[in-house]
Amino acid sequence: MRTLDSTTTAGLGLRRGLLPELLAMKHGAVDFLEVAPDNWIGVGGRFGEQLAQLAARFPISAHGLSLSLGGVEPLDMDLLRRTREFNERHGVVLYSEHLSYTSDDGQLYDLMPIPFTDEAVKHVASRIRQVQDVLGRRIAVENVSYYAAPFQALAEVDFINAVLAEADTDLLLDVNNLYVNAINHGYDAESFLARLPADRIAQYHIAGHFDEDIDLKVDTHGAPVKADVWTLLESAYRRFGVKPTLLERDFNFPPLAELLTETGRIRSIQTIYHDRARLKALSHA
Repeated sequence: MRTLDSTTTAGLGLRRGLLPELLAMKHGAVDFLEVAPDNWIGVGGRFGEQLAQLAARFPISAHGLSLSLGGVEPLDMDLLRRTREFNERHGVVLYSEHLSYTSDDGQLYDLMPIPFTDEAVKHVASRIRQVQDVLGRRIAVENVSYYAAPFQALAEVDFINAVLAEADTDLLLDVNNLYVNAINHGYDAESFLARLPADRIAQYHIAGHFDEDIDLKVDTHGAPVKADVWTLLESAYRRFGVKPTLLERDFNFPPLAELLTETGRIRSIQTIYHDRARLKALSHA
């Protein structure tokens, strides 16, 4: 299985609307591409061939959408088996899912927040362990954006930390989601970062959002990354080190060159913090 270089690792979401430009992209333009396997499992024909071409040229990470880790219905074992086959076929280097639920007597087609309770911690952690067993690999779970917090007996960061420990799994830290939640729910993003376990951080996501109001941000993935999110990403690198970082863009696609400018910015920031860490290590040697 391929691995990702820990020095500078900037990725881009593989979306069908970008396929022609991605196929024409030069080797090394990005360090990896991320796909939602749920949207590609069983896809053949021209699209299947194009995915295979890109997977042969670029490392692939996979970000699940439909496992519904917080749901009450039994896990979809057929989807899990097919996801494992997909991961193995395309040499997926990282696999992650959302810390949310997406089904309740049918698909909800949205990422719904899990109640932040001790009971939910045990329930979700048990399902994550099942997923890891079936997939035959350690996964990462992503902190999601949410606009209501039902049954919030625990703070968000306490809930996330408890799930990571109980499930023995990793965190995909979505920096944009953290920023959006911090504004919408009135907490300090830097204090949140300070309480996360550094050894659990496996990957980062960044994306754009919409400023509905000064105290209401909407996670859209349809715009360039905003300045405050770039600043928060730097804080994460400072605390936890450089990890593979994905630029998410799901619609309102600009020319690929604009997206590559953003992934290039990720690489530039990564280089700065990697060099700082190296110099610090040398000074203590």
